[in-house]
Amino acid sequence: MTTPPPGLRERKKRATREALREAALRLAVERGPDQVRVEDIAEAAGVSPRTYNNYFASREQAIVAAVTADREARIAAAVAARPAGVRLADAITEAVVEQYTDTGEREHEALLLITTRTALRDAFLDTTAGIEPPLTAVIAERLDDAGAQTARVLAASVATAVRIALEDWLRPAGTAAAADDGGGGLVVLSGSLPGRLRAALAPLAPALDAAERRTRP
Repeated sequence: MTTPPPGLRERKKRATREALREAALRLAVERGPDQVRVEDIAEAAGVSPRTYNNYFASREQAIVAAVTADREARIAAAVAARPAGVRLADAITEAVVEQYTDTGEREHEALLLITTRTALRDAFLDTTAGIEPPLTAVIAERLDDAGAQTARVLAASVATAVRIALEDWLRPAGTAAAADDGGGGLVVLSGSLPGRLRAALAPLAPALDAAERRTRP
């Protein structure tokens, strides 16, 4: 089924959201995250602070959104694009690994910021919850699950596994850094991110396989 193109109102909302997140990242890189106010981001994007609050609850959300925007939808789209013969567990794992590790210079620059501020790390980790809704729809279609209960449980499990992998990867170096309220502490990027994602998702494979088997004639 072909999705109709977004209307003018939706396109304007998307443009505003994009302008806000791009302004947030640019200002954070130029000044440092702690020197950026919501008012600064709104002004740079050409909107009012009130409009800003309709899109983001904090400056951290806006900064992180500059590199995580639409990632959840891209993961779901990548799973949906896999041939029907590809094992669902493999399709999900490859989609997640691809979308979290196929980054460019801009994303790398933002990640350096994220690793230096507790509030930014928390906002980055919170974005994993967004994986659940679009992935639920894709899994439900794959499993022909009209009620989508199984699909939702599986998608939520994937989101949790991804968060755990990222938490382990973005590990504060020592107790003092972990307790740093200012968000400054050193973060040690622990091991290979693709490896951590694969390891976190591996325990879900039996459940995904079982769900697929139930749909076969």
